[in-house]
Amino acid sequence: MSAEADRLLILEPGRAERHYWRDLWSYRELFAILAWRDLAVRYKQTVIGVVWAVLRPLLTMMIFTVIFSVVARLPSEGAAPYPILVYAAMLPWFLFSTILSEASNSLVSNANLISKVYFPRLIVPCATLLVSLVDFLVSFVLLLGLMAVFSFWPDWRILLLPLFILLAILAALGPALLMTAMNVKYRDFRFLIPFVVQFGLYVSPVGFSSSVVPEQWRLLYSLNPMVGVIDGFRWCLLGGEAQIYWPGFCLSLAVVAILLVIGVRYFRHTERTFADIV
Repeated sequence: MSAEADRLLILEPGRAERHYWRDLWSYRELFAILAWRDLAVRYKQTVIGVVWAVLRPLLTMMIFTVIFSVVARLPSEGAAPYPILVYAAMLPWFLFSTILSEASNSLVSNANLISKVYFPRLIVPCATLLVSLVDFLVSFVLLLGLMAVFSFWPDWRILLLPLFILLAILAALGPALLMTAMNVKYRDFRFLIPFVVQFGLYVSPVGFSSSVVPEQWRLLYSLNPMVGVIDGFRWCLLGGEAQIYWPGFCLSLAVVAILLVIGVRYFRHTERTFADIV
């Protein structure tokens, strides 16, 4: 009797809307299938997928080290070598940018599935998180190798790194859901996303420490949610004298929460129209 109840299909006006969040769990197998498919497309029988996950942060780290350390002569944080200072910021930044880029086009690329079958559409952009996390793990292993080269190791604070990884994911998810929903209706948004990512890289404290920002501007600078995320990663990975500017960090947390709420609400508000216009 229970097996028959599990297969029972109930058609009731408004039922999908009322049970939306419970349906997310019910469709967890679809989430796993989509996530695994995206991962297979990225890495199966390819070389450039893994190589790109290594070269992109490594080359960016080298360029930023030359520009900000050698040319601009900006200081590091404590005893941390400047390449590690930069790379510790590259980790959350590329996690953020990969989620934003992969999720933004996910609904359009799954148009056939969305137009034919009902399921919570939130699953599609969220499934792209797996690819981003795999890229992150590859980059993190490279960071450990870089630390071994410089004989520089973090302290106990690295145990708190998973919390800041979660924070980086949430910081990306709000804007990603907003961009994903807009991209369904306005296809030219796909041209805006690379510009946003490139612009954000230079206005975030990736190539330099946020401590070089004048004190009177630090709170305003923390309106960029990635400032708090990057400072948190450096606090976990650099140890020693690396500190978090707590007023700015709390402000970044608030901005992350606001963007997440806006992104989810807009996505849910426009979700019912996706099948018609995708």
